[in-house]
Amino acid sequence: MNDNVLVTLEMVKKYIALTETAREKATPAKLTEENSKKLSTMIRMCDDYLSDAKYFMQRGDLVRSFGAINYAHAWIDAAVKIGFMDGKGDDNLFTLP
Repeated sequence: MNDNVLVTLEMVKKYIALTETAREKATPAKLTEENSKKLSTMIRMCDDYLSDAKYFMQRGDLVRSFGAINYAHAWIDAAVKIGFMDGKGDDNLFTLP
C-alpha cells in the first residue's frame, strides 16, 4: 500500500465526471411501485452525495469531496447491481448483475 497517495483536485474532478456519466447512462427498469420508491431513494442519495462532493470540492476540502463522490457512485452502482436500473452493459461504470 502506498501511504503517499494524495487526493488531488484533478482526481476529484475525474470521479465527479465519472459519476455524472454513470448517473446519465443508467435508466430505471420496470419496477413494482414499492421498488420504484426504493429506487427513488437510491437516486436521491446519489444526487445528494454528488452535490456534497461538489460543495466540498469548491471549498477545497478534497478528502471529504472524494469520500462523497465515492458514496454517490456506490448508490447508483448498487441500483444497477440489484436490477433497479439498466447499466447498458457498461462494466467500466457499473458492477453489473
